[in-house]
Amino acid sequence: MSRVMTVPGTLSELEGEDESEREATNSVASDVPSSLAADRLIVVSNQLPVVARRRPDGRGWSFSWDDDSLLLQVLFVGSLRAEVPVAEQDEVSQALLDRFRCAPVFLPDHLNDRFYHGFCKRNGRFDRSAWEAYVLANKFFFEKVVEVINPEDDYVWEIYRTLPVREEILKALLNCDLIGFHTFDYARHFLSCCSRMLGIEYQSKRGYIGLDYFGRTVGIKIMPVGIHMGQLQSGLRLPDREWRLSELRQQFEGKTVLLGVDDMDIFKGINLKLLAFENMLRTHPKWQGRAVLVQIANPARGKGKDLDAIQVENQESCRRINGDFGQSGYSPVVFIDREVSTVEKIAYYTIAECVVVTAVRDGMNLTPYEYIVCRQGAPGSESMSEVSGPKKSMLVVSEFIGCSPSLSGAIRVNPWNIEATAEGMNEAISMPEQEKQLRHEKHYRYVSSHDVAYWSKSFIQDLERACKDHFRRTCWGIGLGFGFRVVALDPHFTKLNIDSIINAYEISDNRAILLDYDGTLVPQTSINKAPTAEVLSIINILCSDRRNVVFLVSGRDKDTLGKWFDPCPKLGIAAEHGYFLRYDFPLLHDL
Repeated sequence: MSRVMTVPGTLSELEGEDESEREATNSVASDVPSSLAADRLIVVSNQLPVVARRRPDGRGWSFSWDDDSLLLQVLFVGSLRAEVPVAEQDEVSQALLDRFRCAPVFLPDHLNDRFYHGFCKRNGRFDRSAWEAYVLANKFFFEKVVEVINPEDDYVWEIYRTLPVREEILKALLNCDLIGFHTFDYARHFLSCCSRMLGIEYQSKRGYIGLDYFGRTVGIKIMPVGIHMGQLQSGLRLPDREWRLSELRQQFEGKTVLLGVDDMDIFKGINLKLLAFENMLRTHPKWQGRAVLVQIANPARGKGKDLDAIQVENQESCRRINGDFGQSGYSPVVFIDREVSTVEKIAYYTIAECVVVTAVRDGMNLTPYEYIVCRQGAPGSESMSEVSGPKKSMLVVSEFIGCSPSLSGAIRVNPWNIEATAEGMNEAISMPEQEKQLRHEKHYRYVSSHDVAYWSKSFIQDLERACKDHFRRTCWGIGLGFGFRVVALDPHFTKLNIDSIINAYEISDNRAILLDYDGTLVPQTSINKAPTAEVLSIINILCSDRRNVVFLVSGRDKDTLGKWFDPCPKLGIAAEHGYFLRYDFPLLHDL
């Protein structure tokens, strides 16, 4: 059996370096003191950490690592953010595999739009055709994994962002060996679903949480992801940062800068942030002319009427706030709705007194972590751009983002409560300097020690622990599609042989045949639950053999079963899980 771990959230996207740099710096996973040095780790995510561009002359492609990516010494499987003609796909696949250890999945344009924008990103009524597109897209990913996997040596790590469909995906996830969650709340919701929908209860043993499922123990791991410290600290040393900082400090001289960095998304709560800032200026007029909210809105990855409406709201709020509170040389809101380079974003982080995150639903959201590191500055740097003296930072974060529980010094708010969020902003920028320093120090200790390398090593070690008994157990794959299950059995278990069963049946003098009803005599998905004429005929044939004692064992009520199987007088019925019995023949022990 291949070894699979599934984690909700996106892979924070892989960093780029050339081959010599990669060998010199090693990878996050390469330091793990485990047998993984001899094995391969395959990471499966929606998109590859590679930027693809058509060459200016239109002949061929150029590739580079995503600037915001995280380097891992792994094999990546995912889609490419570019439309590659079918005739060029083989050549592109080979180039990406050779240079980047990436195996691209090429989805047809219509399928990519339906599964991602129509299903994953849609916030509305369930669309069956979009769900079918999602299933088909996953089949493309599965086929690519099968193409590159070595089942004896490879570990597979799937990166999920959301779990929009209930039972089907829940059961599919439970075929994994280890399922990871960024926060306790995420894990608690998952375990609650397992209990409520599947009747599976978790057990805690020596600090590890596990679910017993078809003879296997599915591990549950809780650990929030971190940031790539080395990558971010390298950005803090970039030459361009110096003049950008100088430019920004001149632009906002004498002002207190609050910063928001969000994707243009219906769940990021950007307009709620604008309304809260407006409320702060109105209720605390001392900040008028002094406080500036810089909102960086990364270009939208989705599309739709809801997103269009959000963009219109944001524009109207910005115009109103700047119109009501703006002065000559002072705009209270600076709205940046374009791509912002890494070094420019680092410069904004460095000058901001406070970062504000007001998402109403989100994953981990590592913006606060990045801000804390940028405010700390590069270790050992004596650059003139670095702030001398004790470092400080402040955070106002939504209680609905994954990193919120890890930042005990942050001011947590419910973004729907505009007044409370406004008071949180005022509290953050009005706090005594010493308190800001203490909170910053506490946060920086956590963020710097719980980085992505720490997270990766911990997950890989737990994955190995979950898989250590694989080759001492017998596992069977049973079922098709979403009905597929991995069943673990005792090492001495042998699968029943049909010929042996028939032979034993024919030579035996007494036979007890116990039949379930739902899922056995009628399909679980059948709308008409009554037995067909063919089922009744087969049961009567079995009952007519004097050597057979045939019982129907079901949780259904006695009246329904009695009515349905009235044409089978020789059939024994154990209704309501055996509470009621009906039979008019001697049982085996009476013979």
